[in-house]
Amino acid sequence: MDPVIIVGAGPVGLALALALARQEVPSVVLDEGPGKDEQRLARSVVLREDTVALVERLTGFPIGEDGFRWAGWRSVRRKQVMREITFGDTDPAPVHIAQHVLTAALREAAVDERLVKVAVDSRLDSVEQDPSGITAHTRGPKGTWWRGSYLVGCDGPRSTVRKLQDIRFPGRTAVERHAVAALRTELPWPGEALLHRMPPWRTSGPSAGEVTGRPLPDSVWRLDWLLPPGKDLVTPDLLVGRIRETLAGWSGGSTPPYELLDTGVHTVHHRLARRWRAGRVFLAGDAAHLLGALGTQGLDEGLRDADNLSWKLALAWHHGPHEGLLDSYQAERRAVVAARLRAADHALPLLRGGGGLRSYVPGSARGNDALLTDGHLGRGPLGAPGAYADSPLAPPYAESAVAVDTEPGAPAADVRVTAEDGAFVRLRDRLGRGALLVVLIAPGTGVWERKHWVTAGIMPRLAAAVTALPHPAELLVAESYPGAAAHTVLLLRPDGHLVTALNGVRPADLYAAAEAALGGLARVETEAAADVTVRTN
Repeated sequence: MDPVIIVGAGPVGLALALALARQEVPSVVLDEGPGKDEQRLARSVVLREDTVALVERLTGFPIGEDGFRWAGWRSVRRKQVMREITFGDTDPAPVHIAQHVLTAALREAAVDERLVKVAVDSRLDSVEQDPSGITAHTRGPKGTWWRGSYLVGCDGPRSTVRKLQDIRFPGRTAVERHAVAALRTELPWPGEALLHRMPPWRTSGPSAGEVTGRPLPDSVWRLDWLLPPGKDLVTPDLLVGRIRETLAGWSGGSTPPYELLDTGVHTVHHRLARRWRAGRVFLAGDAAHLLGALGTQGLDEGLRDADNLSWKLALAWHHGPHEGLLDSYQAERRAVVAARLRAADHALPLLRGGGGLRSYVPGSARGNDALLTDGHLGRGPLGAPGAYADSPLAPPYAESAVAVDTEPGAPAADVRVTAEDGAFVRLRDRLGRGALLVVLIAPGTGVWERKHWVTAGIMPRLAAAVTALPHPAELLVAESYPGAAAHTVLLLRPDGHLVTALNGVRPADLYAAAEAALGGLARVETEAAADVTVRTN
């Protein structure tokens, strides 16, 4: 079987290659550059808890050590502190990391992965499909033809893959513009990110609106100033003036010493590709969507694209094409990103519309602050991980289905589980291996050795039902899960989204849910499912 061709060696393309390799699928990553990334501290990303866990699984080392976990968050309006959050075990902090550092970590992991080949100086210029695969041509010093099973365009906003497939990319241009500076200095709230709206030292004009400070390692900060609409040039003098007045305002009147490391202008566009699949060709990351207004992070969504697509491509690569499963990538991911864009578009007029009656509506300032905090911290409709509520992979209705605090289609909570070898691990550590996960909620098992309960109670019946599923599955045990009663059985997809929760061991219902989650891969007659029930009772 030919490898998967991945066009683009940014974080999304490299993450997809590593995710496929974990599932024994080879890939070729076409990198149009020399294999090195420009070091730009003014180009950084904020990763939420689930995407940090994904990157750490793929790279094998803690990304948090290369980035910076915020100690807290505060939002200020004029001189008033509107909200303060201290991050801890129950409220995990986002990780702020320079994009070139993140890409380098993924590149290093790819170099050590035998199933990943990175071809540098390879710019795609043609793609041809046929019933058995993909033929792609690259130009450059090492221009050649490549043969693959599938091709995924992770090649950014100006995606060549998208253009070659004649896929439209409608949306809005320059939704927001920010002047950006990365500098080394000491601020009064070490380690805390800050959103300051309407700072008192800027009292007029639309540019008075907003400045954000996000800490990086080694006392480095990224500061972003919201710019007024238009294409006014951001001159060095203007930027230095902004830096000095902002630092002085935050430090009580005098500008503290600082070292300017990098500058830039960040322009946010909102766009969504009409199609994310064209036969054996797929789009992911910025090639499929652009978003980022109101503090949201487009790279977070791109990494979730890779997580969603990798297990589906792996299953098709190993077992043959399954159109329903492959189509579900677009159905699930495009719907989630579209909802995120709609939420931002609805909030933008409220948050950026200026004065008028909105300025005098009681509670409007706090409501606006809550919306912005959602975007920056990855919460609510602007930032929380999306749920695939209307997924074509949703299972049929079952009377044994029960409600837990996680809705079907949403990412499962990261609880401690006991693996089949008796080890205690986090649930997220078992994701991304291509297997379904079946989790039994069994209070008290954490204080007993596995050998005492693995053959007791309902465990033998559940183990037999898991073995009979139409796809490899791992059986895990958790002492508790939010909203779940004892003996609840959870079925999770390889990317950690909940398929269903069942009241006890229901082999036929578990089988039907697993089959649906895999795109209806197995076509088993009713008597075969009944036979599973007989053998496990």
